[in-house]
Amino acid sequence: MKTTKFLTTAEIEKKWIIIDAENVVTGRLASFIAMRLRGKHLPTYTPHNDCGDHVVVINAEKVHLTGKKLKNKVYYRHTGYPGGLKETTAGKILEGRFPERVMRKAVQRMLPKESPLARQQLSNLHVYAGPDHKHTAQQPELIDFASHNPKNVRRN
Repeated sequence: MKTTKFLTTAEIEKKWIIIDAENVVTGRLASFIAMRLRGKHLPTYTPHNDCGDHVVVINAEKVHLTGKKLKNKVYYRHTGYPGGLKETTAGKILEGRFPERVMRKAVQRMLPKESPLARQQLSNLHVYAGPDHKHTAQQPELIDFASHNPKNVRRN
């Protein structure tokens, strides 16, 4: 019998990909990004190493949430003081100062929970609200996620 070959950190080659999130359903895009960050699309997937790609997401402010999630999806945070539980909706975040946080939080919740490996994999995610990004020197490969499946794009 052959044994399973696990990659070491020196053998891992990371790629850079760029995804345009305009008119794309948030959950479908987040699951695709989480798979690419973890490296599960590769035949050399190693569960205990960060073998995924760097993912650049542009136009994160133009993602779509299906159903009534703009009003009903609630994000909670705590200030650290007694009675300091704060809540906000997804619609307020998308209209606010940092609309890319909706996409980042969706991807973060699809990665393994609260581990050093998950934090390292999440650091390979670069989300920008507009069409401009600062990673052109890495020559990222453009992936047209919207054309993979007709359900990926929100149609009114």
